[in-house]
Amino acid sequence: MKKSVFVTGATNGTGYAIASRFAKEGYDVFIGSRELERSQEAADKLAKEHGVFAKGYAYRADNLDEAGVKAIFDDIRKMGYLLDTLVLNAANLGIGQVSLDVDINDFMGVYNTNIGFNFLMAREAAKQMKEKHKGAIVFIGSNSALRVTENRCAYCSSKSAIIAMSKSFAVDWGKYGIRSNCVLPGMIKTVRWENNTNNAKYCLANYTPIEDIAEFEDVANAAWYMGSDQSRNTTGTELVVDGGMLAQLTPNIERELWK
Repeated sequence: MKKSVFVTGATNGTGYAIASRFAKEGYDVFIGSRELERSQEAADKLAKEHGVFAKGYAYRADNLDEAGVKAIFDDIRKMGYLLDTLVLNAANLGIGQVSLDVDINDFMGVYNTNIGFNFLMAREAAKQMKEKHKGAIVFIGSNSALRVTENRCAYCSSKSAIIAMSKSFAVDWGKYGIRSNCVLPGMIKTVRWENNTNNAKYCLANYTPIEDIAEFEDVANAAWYMGSDQSRNTTGTELVVDGGMLAQLTPNIERELWK
């Protein structure tokens, strides 16, 4: 059986680019989304483009459906696979949650997705990886885990927790041949950025030392490195993909941004 990867939140944007990167390398691909129809459409597109097997799955990332997560991996096993790589890209962005006013259910909803759901997915994937003493888990985090942005307490703190969870997996599961790492992007040229939602094109995160921010493929290449044998001796660490934003103390906001 060919190598396989599961990518959450992979119907478009960064997630789809990650799935496509693995498919390009010959991996069979499982696509995760909240909507089954969209996930299968993305899977069919990947299969056609790269000649691999691909299948879509639906899940509820916000309600900690443990039985639903187990059912996904049971189905993968029934098809003859033991997963090689899991890329956890789906996230609750928690935008606009003002700390003094946010509803606690909305706040914890971010943690349910970013921590609880990711834990369930990683645990079930690790059970399969343990059987063949090899596997890789890749979290798509954020440089906001290290330097926070205003009114994003739940999101930023959950991304910090992801780093600690990944390190815990690396230590706990290393003896089973399982590696766990994080990719920490900065600003990415998403639809939100292209449409300049909330003035996204002109916020501080765009003032990187290399005067550019990430394309989807930049994050996909980092995920491929962490999820493939190219990083066979790398675990419990983070790869930052933010154009050098974390490296600087005072961004040069005097320069012209987007022409």
